[in-house]
Amino acid sequence: MIRFLYISVVGLVLGIFGAGEGLYAQDILTASQFFDQISEKYEFIQDYEADITITQSNSVLTGIIYYKNPNRIRINFSNPVEQVIVSDGRLLTVYLPEQSVTLTQNLSGSDSDAQGLRLFRQGYSIAYKDTPDYVPLEAGSREEVIKLNLVWKNTDEGFRQIEMSIGENGLIRRLKGITKDYDEIQIDLENIKTNQSIPEARFDYESPSSSYVIDNFIFPDE
Repeated sequence: MIRFLYISVVGLVLGIFGAGEGLYAQDILTASQFFDQISEKYEFIQDYEADITITQSNSVLTGIIYYKNPNRIRINFSNPVEQVIVSDGRLLTVYLPEQSVTLTQNLSGSDSDAQGLRLFRQGYSIAYKDTPDYVPLEAGSREEVIKLNLVWKNTDEGFRQIEMSIGENGLIRRLKGITKDYDEIQIDLENIKTNQSIPEARFDYESPSSSYVIDNFIFPDE
């Protein structure tokens, strides 16, 4: 479960947002051109916040996600209550209140490593899901999105396939990924606010001193 949170949330969400105005050209774009337009727009995002819902099997997590360029991310969960994921770009911390456990992981690289959607371009083939036109987000939904289908180029990527849904405002609304083990993970992002001048202090976090700390929980050899 914790590895899933790191890969799906930190790995997929970092750097994916951007301003949506003027995103769509009058001419029909290929999937690659459309994706490149999104990627270019997202490079100008400075910070955002959004409501986030993470669904895997019978598990549903909800909370508020904050991002600040470069590579600052924080999720304050409302379910589970008081659970936190936070990274200042160099250290990832996960606090699990139900177990009174704090997990930490030193992250490789530096602030200059932020590449956002360009990482998807490197690792995945990109096509429209079925059509370049708007379609319902899901069966029975009045919300319309353009869906891209990303398929891994090699097994080094964490997900075999990613379905990316982009809303009419030009923002990524949903990410649905199929892992190497064929598990499905869905991330929904709503009520997105961009460029709100989120303070650096938002990404400072100290877990309760009474919690048990496990360092380098993802890569224990580091």
